[in-house]
Amino acid sequence: MTTRTANFRILNPILATTREIAELLNKTVDGKLNSTGSVTLSGGSDITVTDPRAGVESVILLSPLNSHFYDHEPYIKTKNNGSFVIGQKNHGHDGEADYVIIG
Repeated sequence: MTTRTANFRILNPILATTREIAELLNKTVDGKLNSTGSVTLSGGSDITVTDPRAGVESVILLSPLNSHFYDHEPYIKTKNNGSFVIGQKNHGHDGEADYVIIG
């Protein structure tokens, strides 16, 4: 199981200043969506990734970080509120991937 440890910023809807709002919007325009994470694919069992940004209707995309990723043939098996499960084949080597959650 992989858990996201990085902290992502959420503005207070009542107390956020104009500067804070502008800063976050400018980062979003620059592509800094803060909706990414990393996961290690090991063994052949399903991997549960716990991330509070994941939801049942999210689109989750995987991006390989090494050549072993393709041998695992990973796919998103299930999506839940707060987590998702990656299904894979047993390959014998660890695969590394980044993911992005949209929606």
